[in-house]
Formats: sequence, structure tokens, C-alpha cells
Amino acid sequence: MAHTYEELRAKTVAELRDIARETTHDAVQGAMQMNKEHLLPALCKALGIDAHEHHSAHGIDKSAVKAELRSLKKDRDAALETHDHDKLKALRRQIHHLNHQIRSHVS
Repeated sequence: MAHTYEELRAKTVAELRDIARETTHDAVQGAMQMNKEHLLPALCKALGIDAHEHHSAHGIDKSAVKAELRSLKKDRDAALETHDHDKLKALRRQIHHLNHQIRSHVS
């Protein structure tokens, strides 16, 4: 059965040890003496799972917002070169708003 990092992190130590018992990999040798802090990375290595937590943005399309940010930053650089201070201020506010939107939706 394929597991994800989030699924494994939500399991108890006893459940993780049961999974380690079924796995024949050198990383989980001595799993019965390991605590959850050591067992989780060992299981991830044995099962070939990415062992770090991914943060996801709920409620927004993060890739679309980042694409818009890249576009605004190009416009900002152009406004800096032309010394258009009014446009520069408006672009900076939009960039700030989008950055805040991403930060507020990341769990």
C-alpha cells in the first residue's frame, strides 16, 4: 500500500512500527526501539517517500498568483527604469497584496 508523508505523520508509533515490520529495508533496522521522531524519516527513506512536509495554499490557485506576481515584478522593474512613481507605487501595492494573500492561505 502506498503511503504519503501526511498519512504516516498522523499514525501512532505502534502503527508505524507495524508498517516497519512489513518492510525489509536497512533504514528500518531496530524500528521497535525507535521513537516516532526517528521512525518517521526511516520509514520515508525505506518507502521512497519525500520526507518533508509540503505546505499547500487552501482556497487560492497558488501557481496562478505566483505567475501574476512574476508579471507584476517585470512591470515594476520597467516602472523603476522609467521613473514612473505613481505606477511604481500601484504595482508595489498589488505585489504586497498578492504576497499577503499567499501567506494567509498557506497552512
